[in-house]
Amino acid sequence: MTQSTRTRITSVVAVTAISLMCGATQAAAADPVVIDIPAGVACADFSVRVTIEGEQLVTREFVDRNGNLVRILAAGTGPALTLTNLTSGATFTTKSNGSVTRTVFNPDGTQTVTIIGHNLLILFPSDVPAGPSTTLYAGRVAFTIDANAVFTVLQASGQATDICAALSE
Repeated sequence: MTQSTRTRITSVVAVTAISLMCGATQAAAADPVVIDIPAGVACADFSVRVTIEGEQLVTREFVDRNGNLVRILAAGTGPALTLTNLTSGATFTTKSNGSVTRTVFNPDGTQTVTIIGHNLLILFPSDVPAGPSTTLYAGRVAFTIDANAVFTVLQASGQATDICAALSE
């Protein structure tokens, strides 16, 4: 496994944590989750710290008649986020808002993910469209994830905030 693949898997797990892990614990009073993402991954010119606090999600898993996981649905109040430019110290903060994540496990091994509400999406240089980019969406975004953890955005609608630009000001 290459360093690039390891970094992507780590970051995919980290971003998934924003919408699933914190909600699975139902721990609004728990310690914040802090994730540092190196320069060139979330934003081109600086490292970003994502601090995730307080989230209430209900997560349901759906299986087929053979017991295979086919879909996950997570809905509720997403976390409050603080994103920090680790070079300048600039911050961008969001309140806890509504969020829905629907993940479908396709027969070919890919996943189709639809996020609705207030969600953070980090795209890497290997993604389509190519990152690095970090965008806060208030709307709907659909994307696929292939076996190599490459995200391909299929559709995006609603308000998009470029977090890298906001942290550069």
